[in-house]
Amino acid sequence: MDESLEALRLYEECGVESVWLTPHVMEDIPNTTARLRERFAELRTVYQGTVKLHLAAENMLDTLFEERLEADDLLPIGEKGDCLLVETSCFNPPMGLLSLLKRILSKGYYPLLAHPERYQYMDGPDYRALKEAGIAFQLNLPSLAGMYGRAVQKKAASLLKAGMYDLTGSDLHAASVFTALLRARIDSRSRDRLWVHFRACPDAP
Repeated sequence: MDESLEALRLYEECGVESVWLTPHVMEDIPNTTARLRERFAELRTVYQGTVKLHLAAENMLDTLFEERLEADDLLPIGEKGDCLLVETSCFNPPMGLLSLLKRILSKGYYPLLAHPERYQYMDGPDYRALKEAGIAFQLNLPSLAGMYGRAVQKKAASLLKAGMYDLTGSDLHAASVFTALLRARIDSRSRDRLWVHFRACPDAP
């Protein structure tokens, strides 16, 4: 709880008005919807600051997700409640990735793919195919700062230049990550493109 409150304090200092909290849900971290809502309620009770809080989840595309998709046991992201933040392993895609993403669409949700720049198995044609299928992309800001390595940084800059990102996220697992991000240097061209694409969006998922 203290870590969360410190992170929110840093957000306040930066003028962030609204934050989407997206805890992981995967077979290795089988958070239940009920438990996440309970913890979120506890945070809202304790937090007395100015940042507006929202709860969603970052869903690993695994067997647990498929079960919850069928049961509609999900925490969507977005004011309309119609987007699902999803991710895969950084090294290997799940079997039938595009088919699974289309199933999400068929259920009435829009898939929002977290940190596509970090997926080592994807390249240009893969990204274009996903965008053509109606999949939205979320940029991890630490990627642009080189916090996941030079290769990820270059790919993030390339996708940003191509206008493929729809949202940004801080990937904040600890307050120290946000502090490091504030101190990091982002290439001026990428910084300018961020401003052009996202200046009207106050949220920080």
